Amino acid sequence: MVSIFPNPASVDLSHVRLSIRSLQAQLVEWRRQLHQKPELGFKEKLTAEFISQKLQAWGIEHQTGIAQTGIVAIIKGNKLASEKVLAIRADMDALPIQELNEVPYCSQHDGVMHACGHDGHTAIALGTAYYLQQHREDFGGTAKIIFQPAEEGPGGAKPMIEAGVLKNPDVDAIIGLHLWNNLPLGTVGVRAGALMAAVELFQCTILGKGGHGAIPHQTVDSIVVAAQIVNALQTIVARNVNPIDSAVVTIGALHAGTAHNVIADTANMKGTVRYFNPAFAGFFKQRIEQIIAGVCQSHGASYDFEYVSLYPPVINHAGIAELVRSVAVEVVETPVGIVPECQTMGGEDMSFFLQEVPGCYFFLGSANPAKDLAYPHHHPRFDFDETALPMGVEIFIRCVEKFLN
Repeated sequence: MVSIFPNPASVDLSHVRLSIRSLQAQLVEWRRQLHQKPELGFKEKLTAEFISQKLQAWGIEHQTGIAQTGIVAIIKGNKLASEKVLAIRADMDALPIQELNEVPYCSQHDGVMHACGHDGHTAIALGTAYYLQQHREDFGGTAKIIFQPAEEGPGGAKPMIEAGVLKNPDVDAIIGLHLWNNLPLGTVGVRAGALMAAVELFQCTILGKGGHGAIPHQTVDSIVVAAQIVNALQTIVARNVNPIDSAVVTIGALHAGTAHNVIADTANMKGTVRYFNPAFAGFFKQRIEQIIAGVCQSHGASYDFEYVSLYPPVINHAGIAELVRSVAVEVVETPVGIVPECQTMGGEDMSFFLQEVPGCYFFLGSANPAKDLAYPHHHPRFDFDETALPMGVEIFIRCVEKFLN
């Protein structure tokens, strides 16, 4: 599979206009400044201040403090008397990870790192805002750029929507990108329909009866109950989900017991559910609890159960996905270029925007193994090839020009 991808060293940037290629050094500088000052969700005060100072210096109308740290910038074109509005969304939060990269721009905040490329997303959005402000004669209508907090959790998209970011002026469509180390530089992952999965989380405490390991008949062994539940949960996807659909039920944590010869009275498990089909909303919560209740009843145990539906699936609108694809194929001319088979069970709260207005979220390939820039997202050595930054700006600018003109 990897062999079909282009060699990143041979990526042709000739289709990125010179005025955007000339921003490369500035884009890299912005990204690296942001990388050194990573902040967790709803705490992006330095990041928001950095963004606002740039927008103010460029004379761009913007509002700060939306959903605590979010920012919305408004750029009106002069070319046509159009009322159309295209929004561009960029997330700006970091992760609670200790960075292990040994680079001059390494995180200066202990235990916090931009390990998912959001610093790059913010730099691309800033570059897009700067270019649009300097070239308002090239497009009509309005570009609305949304700098969103807390994508990594607990989620900043929904609070921003509730605060009215898609109104005044009303957004007709929205686009966003994710720098993607699962694809090499020189590729774009874009498809209509489901791109990323719903994210649902659950935790359960099995309440048994503890006792001596040599006298099990006096106990209700929470570990045995938990083990049977873990096995039984695997049947949900295998036997309750249409094989044509994709879904995942994962138990990521199971903790119980304190000693060799003591039967644990409680066992705690945590897990996640992922799926693409919106019709599954509510199904997994019900089915998981049915299984837990049934196994517990058969052993004389009880349970506490909590379930959170965090993000819905990311569903791209066919028309806006085609807009992005038609633009990307002009910008990224490589042997592979556009990769439609790019779905992932990862989740994203861009999904909330896509539930409100037609839109498209896409992946911009950013890995370059030759430069040791291919670590996966959320890895303490994650980094990406910054050549992708002007490519992202070019794609955004072309989408604005094509949609609004």
